[in-house]
Amino acid sequence: MIPYNPWPGVLLRWGLLTAGLGVLGYLVNQLFLVLFLGTLIYLGWHLSNVARLEFWLRTDRRFEPPHGRGLWEDIFNHIYRLQKHHRQRRRRLIEMLQAFRESIDAMPDAAVVLRDDGEMQWWNSAAEHLLGLKWPKDAGLRLENLFRNPEFSEFIQRTYDKPEPIRLPSPVNESIVLDIRLVPYGRNQRLLLGRDVTRLQRLESMRRDFVANVSHELRTPLTVIQGVSETLVEADLEAADRHGLELIQQQAQRMGRLVEDLLQLSRLETSSRPADVAPVDVPAMLHSLRREAETLSGDREHFLQLDVRTQCQVLADEGELRSAFSNLVFNAVNYTPPGGAITLKWWCDKDGAHFSVTDTGIGIPAKHIPRLTERFYRVDRGRSTKTGGTGLGLAIVKHILQRYDARLAIESKPGVGSTFSCHFPIPMCYQDAAASRAG
Repeated sequence: MIPYNPWPGVLLRWGLLTAGLGVLGYLVNQLFLVLFLGTLIYLGWHLSNVARLEFWLRTDRRFEPPHGRGLWEDIFNHIYRLQKHHRQRRRRLIEMLQAFRESIDAMPDAAVVLRDDGEMQWWNSAAEHLLGLKWPKDAGLRLENLFRNPEFSEFIQRTYDKPEPIRLPSPVNESIVLDIRLVPYGRNQRLLLGRDVTRLQRLESMRRDFVANVSHELRTPLTVIQGVSETLVEADLEAADRHGLELIQQQAQRMGRLVEDLLQLSRLETSSRPADVAPVDVPAMLHSLRREAETLSGDREHFLQLDVRTQCQVLADEGELRSAFSNLVFNAVNYTPPGGAITLKWWCDKDGAHFSVTDTGIGIPAKHIPRLTERFYRVDRGRSTKTGGTGLGLAIVKHILQRYDARLAIESKPGVGSTFSCHFPIPMCYQDAAASRAG
């Protein structure tokens, strides 16, 4: 719909008025004087309407606009319509904001809106209970000044977009465990979310303790079974009896490896990063792992290639790092057909240090890749049983890497092969000056 245009009528009336004044001035023989007086009166009428409009806008004592005639009636009515539309829009926005705040306030998770400088702008009632915030006393303060925890202070100051969430005790009650994460939104704003995971933490702790206790209790009977079976295998027995004892010995050894892996995984889950980390000579470790992989390969005659492009070292526990790398290397040997190629690569770039194991094995379908690091998950149960794996190797690798802020990436294509890569961030890298000059 095209809005009404008042200007043709205004121009018509102005023309008729000018013509009438001109005729009157001609009749009284005072043309310029009459036109001048008429113009002054016309301008005075407009000025009085401008004054009424300014007074109405300045005082805003009533919603109804002042009454006017001609063009000013249209101006007053148009401003009134705009004002009415603005009031309705503002009322809708206030209602939407109120509904949004009520919905956020009803969340069981703590939610805190942080400005770009880290100051708190708003929070819900759950944040008051879980984080001890008080409105409006704490508004405008920095959260790390109230939540005095070194790990939290380091977390809140991280510059990248989505840092990994952390778990910390609540500053209000240390028995409450919070899962805290930062979500960027808007223009340089961040939303801090804190979820009470005390029950989940307790269940996970119970599960870890159960696995650790059961694994520990299994060690003694398994050791006895292995010892007795080895003694009986060496005795002078019939072939059928010897075969049965050898099966018992093999399965006991396999269960022993499973118990050791479960205990290692339990230690990784229940302990924090070792405090006495030191630079690990990764190139030397890879040379050693290559020799061990060649021994494991045996008559399968795999082609093992080592590509070391840097002498960069990693700040870690050498035993844990060796366990992670050896799991990947030995998996490649076990799942690559005889005569296949396996490449170990170590390099460094602006993002950090990287280790990869590439094989020409059977490959893994894409649907299985996201679940490979789950405990006991197997792509091919029959083949995995034959290789003697426990199903915990990649889970151990994942947990070891997480202790050093590293991550595991998997690329694979059935019938072509797989690449397992470990990516270490810059803070975990150590470049020895002498080694750098030698490289």
